[in-house]
Amino acid sequence: MSTAEEVVSKYENMLYRVALSHTGIREDAEDMVQETFLRWLSARLEFESEEHEKAWLLRVIINLCNNLVKKRGRRGETELLDIYPAKTEEEQGLIELVMKLPPNHRDAVYLYYYEGYSTKEIARIMDTKEATVRSWMLRGREQLKGWLEDEEL
Repeated sequence: MSTAEEVVSKYENMLYRVALSHTGIREDAEDMVQETFLRWLSARLEFESEEHEKAWLLRVIINLCNNLVKKRGRRGETELLDIYPAKTEEEQGLIELVMKLPPNHRDAVYLYYYEGYSTKEIARIMDTKEATVRSWMLRGREQLKGWLEDEEL
């Protein structure tokens, strides 16, 4: 079983990026990360593996952020790139476009391409069917492709 310090050090940055991409407000993202770790501590669950623990943490933070944004009625203005700069201009442009996708599409694309999850794992994390995840990813990629083609004109 992992200690709290190990879990925080291992997942804090990833959870913060997910939270910031959802909330758009740094302070809210920090609060969501803290709340996620508090829930981890109070749950005292035995995870099958490190990946299971990571997936559980992602599910919790996504739910917390979705609830906060619904309650507030909109997301804030801070962009993920403000604290997580891209290596190239091209990468920055792509990350900016990914962050403009609708929440479910953005989460599916982010978890697949940036965190390396399979569609089956994303379905478990997002508590939905694998076909739904593939659909969100397809729509997200189509939207990204359209935006990129528009920029080339």
